[in-house]
Amino acid sequence: MRVLVTGAAGFIGFHTSLALLERGDEVIGIDNINDYYDPALKEARLEMLRQHAAFRFEKVSLEDAEAITSVFRRHQPQRVINLAAQAGVRYSVENPIVYGTSNLMGFLNILENSRHSGVDHLVYASTSSVYGANANMPFSERNGVGHPMSLYAATKRANELMAHSYSHLFTLPTTGLRFFTVYGPWGRPDMALFKFVKAILAGQPIDVYNNGNMKRDFTYVKDIVGGIIGVLDKPAQADPTWSAMESHPDPDRSAIAPYRIYNIGRGAPVDLMDFIRVAEEELGIKAQFNMMPMQAGDVAATYADTTALQTDIGYVPSIPVEVGVAEFVRWYRSYFKV
Repeated sequence: MRVLVTGAAGFIGFHTSLALLERGDEVIGIDNINDYYDPALKEARLEMLRQHAAFRFEKVSLEDAEAITSVFRRHQPQRVINLAAQAGVRYSVENPIVYGTSNLMGFLNILENSRHSGVDHLVYASTSSVYGANANMPFSERNGVGHPMSLYAATKRANELMAHSYSHLFTLPTTGLRFFTVYGPWGRPDMALFKFVKAILAGQPIDVYNNGNMKRDFTYVKDIVGGIIGVLDKPAQADPTWSAMESHPDPDRSAIAPYRIYNIGRGAPVDLMDFIRVAEEELGIKAQFNMMPMQAGDVAATYADTTALQTDIGYVPSIPVEVGVAEFVRWYRSYFKV
């Protein structure tokens, strides 16, 4: 297939593009290479992708409507994986405007061009953060998501609603994936494991929020990519069993639109302090801790119910944190020559 991957220079976008290329697909990658974190890391990812003859790259921003339309017209992608967005819960508290332009206007440009170009299937990144104040765990796609705790989460929930409207109005198959704490080689510097390893190796204390009383459904990036591609290969369809007459109609599917929402995580939350201990053991160095209160917009725990994804595409994550952390540390030492 010819697949357009937005955010191809990003963490998940890079791994997804690489997996598509390795199985024989053609990939058109787009990214704006912004300076949210070191652009050199993004360029290094792109350099690996450019080693494949079936990879083409366009440096554009999602919010640039004219440029996005040009990319769709020239390349005519059959399917689209939208992974470009302004990420980060904490950053959204300090820089809200960029989330509106990138995550809302940018996604609208992808929707518009997907429907006008006759795209077979649009798969897009959502987030576990949409569950917000919900305390009913494990998080199910059938849970309510009306109480986001950050603007980042609100923009991602808005993406899900925007996608439903396009699926209904234009019969555009769309599938949203709610990612749960992805980690692994080539990760972002603002992500927890990256910061932990960097600080431990430098002999600096780690900032640990909520005094360490946190649980996360840490999911290795290769497991995530397997789920993304499995979903890509099975375009969303309307579900005739869905009923609007129920008091709480299922929000993850629809009878009037080819639309689906899935959780994608490991389904096995880990205590944050245990996760740090795995990193300590792999590095052979004890961490120093700077215990902090909970940050604005954050939640104490995440835990994915992945039953729907398992049922529909056979998704079964297989990489335990001990293996995943070891892979990250090996990459980190190699990349930074530590």
